[in-house]
Amino acid sequence: MPEILAKSLIRDVPDFPKEGVLFKDITPVLQHPAAFAEAVDLLAQDARAKGAEAVVGIESRGFIFGTPIALQLGVPFAPARKLGKLPYERISEEYALEYGTNTVEMHVDAVSPGSRVYVVDDLLATGGTAAATARLVERLGATVCGFGFLVELLFLEGRKNLLQYPIHALIDY
Repeated sequence: MPEILAKSLIRDVPDFPKEGVLFKDITPVLQHPAAFAEAVDLLAQDARAKGAEAVVGIESRGFIFGTPIALQLGVPFAPARKLGKLPYERISEEYALEYGTNTVEMHVDAVSPGSRVYVVDDLLATGGTAAATARLVERLGATVCGFGFLVELLFLEGRKNLLQYPIHALIDY
């Protein structure tokens, strides 16, 4: 695939959020309408090709990409949120962090049983949050038809946590 405009805009921020980390800052992509639109269009094409009937965005930047994808496809959007952020009845999945655990939740009526769900986030790192989100979608009776990411950090090997799913990343580092 030819390089997309967004790749030239993502900036490296050293030592954020902690020393030794080189953070990939996507906010310049969001500030550039043509680059943002191109990324959304490419992910929407992938979701459409996979037969997506709903889109789930992972908090928080997955909301930024997932919502316009769902609108392009004319399908529902549902958020996967951090613990305690959803007001209605919800289900949750815990996942491992380097030190400790975290939790992701969805409303019990977030996706329709039997539907094909495309899960979106800005970046695939270790895959822990994405895998936990897939488990939530499946517990709700739906099928994950694929994952879409703007960026994949290959050295963190997040795909290993998502082997059973198709993954589409627009940019890799």
